[in-house]
Amino acid sequence: MYSVSKLRSLLVCSALAVATALPVFAADLAFGNSRETSDLPVQVEADQLSVNQKDGTATFTGDVRITQGEMLLSAPHVQVIYSENSKKIVRLMANGGVTIVNGPDAAEAQKADYDIDAGIVLLTGNVLLTQGPNVMKGEQVSINLDAGTAQVDGRIRTTLETKE
Repeated sequence: MYSVSKLRSLLVCSALAVATALPVFAADLAFGNSRETSDLPVQVEADQLSVNQKDGTATFTGDVRITQGEMLLSAPHVQVIYSENSKKIVRLMANGGVTIVNGPDAAEAQKADYDIDAGIVLLTGNVLLTQGPNVMKGEQVSINLDAGTAQVDGRIRTTLETKE
């Protein structure tokens, strides 16, 4: 049985290990160089395409794979929303089980909403983020690709490696 002082020491060491690891994990949440490639063309592969000229959307279904530079988004269903003049993609909304990969970084969720101009990716529903050995789970994750920050909401579960 541990004494109170031994337990206190273990808790302080554990807290320091987590506090030391957190800035490293948060700093790396920019998903590689995705903002460096945000002006590159968006390439889409899918089994089906439905276009709605009235509301400026295109809906891709069936093994949808979207790439922009090194970033890959895959899902069974993705809606692409164009600007009012229909010349520029402004938003991608994916659902049905989404995977986003950029280099060694990856995320999985039930839904993703990528606001391309704002550089914000909102992932919802059983979100799993992995970066190297670090893993984080939550119900909602908002990633700001410009700032390289993330906000995780819901019950959060994480594993953070403290060694290099």
